[in-house]
Amino acid sequence: MNATALAIGRCGLVTGVGLDAPSTCAAIRSAIDNFQETRFRDGGGEWLMGCEVPFAEALRGEARLLKMAARAIAECLDGLERRDCESVPLLLCLAETERPGRIVRNDGQFLRQLEDELGVRFHAQSAVIAQGHVSAAIALHQARHLIDQGGVSHVLVAACDSLLVGAALKDFEERERLLTSQNSNGFIPGEGAAALLVGALPATAQGQLGCHGLGFAVEKAHIDSDEPLRADGLTAAIRQSLADAGCGESVLQFKVIDASGGEYAFKEAALAFSRLDRTKRTEFDVWHPADCIGEVGAAIGLVMIAVLKSACEKAYAKGSRVLLHLGNDNGRRASMIFAWHPAGA
Repeated sequence: MNATALAIGRCGLVTGVGLDAPSTCAAIRSAIDNFQETRFRDGGGEWLMGCEVPFAEALRGEARLLKMAARAIAECLDGLERRDCESVPLLLCLAETERPGRIVRNDGQFLRQLEDELGVRFHAQSAVIAQGHVSAAIALHQARHLIDQGGVSHVLVAACDSLLVGAALKDFEERERLLTSQNSNGFIPGEGAAALLVGALPATAQGQLGCHGLGFAVEKAHIDSDEPLRADGLTAAIRQSLADAGCGESVLQFKVIDASGGEYAFKEAALAFSRLDRTKRTEFDVWHPADCIGEVGAAIGLVMIAVLKSACEKAYAKGSRVLLHLGNDNGRRASMIFAWHPAGA
């Protein structure tokens, strides 16, 4: 491998189908969703469908995001001593700053409030990554740098987001991105939070999921562009991640993508891989967890990784070498190469 591989250790999840990682992953494995009518109406006067986290408390805004994030992080860090947590940087993934309806008003203040909610102060190199879907891959890239050169052994990567916000739903509906009574080519909005504890992958890794490659690029023909889609950006990101992992596409056995509805993301994913695929395959599964939890914004990348980790641990994954990729509406693309290292191998 050309770069330090990251081991995906503990994880925590809070979604519309489960308030922890085991229940969320079990629901997604069983294709169970929690899509229900929300308190919002579409332009045709019909109730919008959504996937809301089933909290007993009626929390809204930043307070709701804080509770989701704190619960996911607490699950991830359960059992660790407080002094151990204080030596771990937190990289918090949030929605893009320019997205309409973004809940968090001040990123730095939100990070401090999260620490207060958890009752712990994380390492001084903690930071917020406000890059939407691709935040997860950027956070893993930064985590690798911190472990290689920052003198830390582990990094906590977390994310929280919600699209069940009036301003966000209005914007997406006007752009014909939302699934409504008048548009079948769209997504169902959701919300959620996720957390992963990552460290350097040991040379004798056993029973661990490793991230071996990361790649980034920009797609000019993004979903709001008038340019014809050739998937140049995603293709470049996948190529870079394969080069970073020191392998070719022939080792890949299935992929997990962030598509949440609408034909664009599925078309782009198929087109990009077809430009790279030179291997005769009898099958190549495509997993998209948003089918069960809805479009959860910045949290989707970590959810995908947690779902993959659970699938590998419980031996229902479709292979041990996996491609994951992410994309933002503004054209930013990210690709990740993962490998499962089974116990006793």
